[in-house]
Amino acid sequence: MNTERNTRKKISGDVIKKSGTKTISVLVETLKRHELYGKVYKVSKKYLVHDDAEIASVGDKVVASSCRPISKQKRWRLVSKIAASTK
Repeated sequence: MNTERNTRKKISGDVIKKSGTKTISVLVETLKRHELYGKVYKVSKKYLVHDDAEIASVGDKVVASSCRPISKQKRWRLVSKIAASTK
């Protein structure tokens, strides 16, 4: 029997936009390899993340975890801020 319950996915990326109160837009970039040719290419995706304490600002590196749907597009919650922006 599986004793671990509610294992959550985690993503890390850069905050690119603060859209409204308690919402940030996070850009996550991953490297993938083409199956046939082997070329490595970059894939990027944007996620809307719930920032309840409003601690993140544009340019910060953050970690987010999956959660229940908060709104129509928000399915991620901010876990921690890794690094502050250098600007």
